[in-house]
Amino acid sequence: MAGRECYQFGEFLLEGAERRLSRAGRPVQLPPKTHAVLLELVRRAGSLVTKTELLERVWPEAFVEEGILAVHISGLRRAMGNGAGNADYIETVARSGYRFTAAVIQLDSSPPPSEVVQLCDRGRAHLRASSMYEVPKALAAFRAALTLDPAHAEAHAGLALACCAQALLRVAPPAEAYAEAKSAALRGLAMDPSCAAAQTALAAVLFFSEWSWLAAERSLLRALHLDARQIDAWLLHGQLLEALGRLDDGLVAKQTALQLEPLSPAVHLSISHSYWNQRRYDESIEWANKTLALDPQHPHAREFLVGAYLKKGDFERWLAESVAHAESHGVPAVAFEPLKKAHAGGGRAGVAQHFLERASRQPQAFPALQLAINYGELGDLDSAFLHLERALDARDPGLVHLAVGPQWDSLRADGRFFQCLARMGLRPLGPELVRACRQS
Repeated sequence: MAGRECYQFGEFLLEGAERRLSRAGRPVQLPPKTHAVLLELVRRAGSLVTKTELLERVWPEAFVEEGILAVHISGLRRAMGNGAGNADYIETVARSGYRFTAAVIQLDSSPPPSEVVQLCDRGRAHLRASSMYEVPKALAAFRAALTLDPAHAEAHAGLALACCAQALLRVAPPAEAYAEAKSAALRGLAMDPSCAAAQTALAAVLFFSEWSWLAAERSLLRALHLDARQIDAWLLHGQLLEALGRLDDGLVAKQTALQLEPLSPAVHLSISHSYWNQRRYDESIEWANKTLALDPQHPHAREFLVGAYLKKGDFERWLAESVAHAESHGVPAVAFEPLKKAHAGGGRAGVAQHFLERASRQPQAFPALQLAINYGELGDLDSAFLHLERALDARDPGLVHLAVGPQWDSLRADGRFFQCLARMGLRPLGPELVRACRQS
């Protein structure tokens, strides 16, 4: 069996083709480009690797700004910590490039991971992209792993999380996707009760689909007890705490995930969501832009920018981000002329009216909760609550932050809103958030 490119330095093991870094046997999560930067440095340990060389090797077919290297190097230092004697593993050579300073041993005889492990790693990488276009690839990878080993707990857990992503990103009907997700998570726990990923997947179903807040939190706490480095568990726990009105605690949980995976676009965007829920729109914009710095093609970061600029009343930036988001999906800028006219004639209410006119022509393409939000912007509360009730009946996973999300502020003063919260087992906002709502 042929050897593979593998390097050891300190407590770390770096595997090239498998794009895997581990520390004392525990995985260290790195985005693909960050892993590639590290690999280039380690391959030439002790020697200067210029910025030009790194850009040419890591981004061979794309033009990127030199500053992106500083972002990835900074993230590597946080992810890896410091070497012996408190010296960084990576030395910055002013105005030139970087040098990997640790002693490196190349291991050529390590056996490759099993095909099942490779498929699971591939599936997780697709899921971390947080993209509706990557979810089918993740599903295919986990299903292929289970074909090879039907008793593999991690593969069942991965399949469950991929099904949850299907529902959240509206790739599949939520009821069907969550039913398969719960079945897969329970199979994973049956195969291995100590599988932290399976506990996390079960918590996702309990949280997003069943609105079983206490049961979801218990599963997440079990997951983190089994593996305190479970990034998905920390992020999900942060979302759950925020849904229950514990916004500061939710942000702390997500910041813990950031410490564990400092270069993850998904973690950065989740923190942007935390600031959105706190009505701290400038910080939400800042973290959405940090997401785009790590992944310029991220499919959802601009959605956060669009929403935050609209809430701030910054029409020019709102329109610019709307156009950029649409163009990334193949929609030409000229298509926004009617929207510009709608805003000029009616502000945010004009935008909402334009959206509803589009929805009337394609009613199946627009979820009920989006209709509810836009009718609320218009002040048509009867229509808003009609569609909100429809979303509740369908147990739309986008409703989990009903109690705290600023997109629902136009409905909060109506007594029917408290009835909707009660249906989900949620409490109204505390006085501090109520004041923030009035100011937003």
